[in-house]
Amino acid sequence: MLRIIPFLFLVLCVRLLVPAAGLECFWHFAHRGERFYLSFMVQWVTGVGHDRHLSVTVNAPSSLIMATVDDAKGQINFETEETGFYQMCFSNFHNRFGTMQVKDLNNTLSVIEGATHKVENHVFHMFRYYNFGRMRKSADFFLLLSNSQYVTWWSLFLSLLIVTSGYLQLLFLKRLFIRKRGTEEEKPRC
Repeated sequence: MLRIIPFLFLVLCVRLLVPAAGLECFWHFAHRGERFYLSFMVQWVTGVGHDRHLSVTVNAPSSLIMATVDDAKGQINFETEETGFYQMCFSNFHNRFGTMQVKDLNNTLSVIEGATHKVENHVFHMFRYYNFGRMRKSADFFLLLSNSQYVTWWSLFLSLLIVTSGYLQLLFLKRLFIRKRGTEEEKPRC
């Protein structure tokens, strides 16, 4: 029998400020058999110590410790064994004299949003480029139609001019060779 296990994707991008020797806890509800993901990173540290280590623990609803990480950045990933509220605690006990800003890196949604905006931007510019190309092509087509009419009328005019000038040349040449019959006195003399 094949059983499909649903995955839990808690998508949060949370920045929290953990005071010196402080503890910040959050709870998230999960069903049995789901995957629990938590990733974190220390952004900056103030104060005297400047120790970037952060102690992160995840407790099950029955108060059992499911996972612990003691580092400046880390990831916790496990399959939940019981249904209930899981506790995520961020402890700054390494840094007794300074505060620490932590960014919860469950930012899958923000990464997807960023990629989606980038794709939308590229698609927008692609459509703009293609529309510009289409407009340029249609402008060229109308220019071609306009030029076609211009060329047609100009060719017709020049054809009529050539035929008319040929007719006039023929008429003048014919007049040169026409002899008038007349008396001897009317003939031209050299």
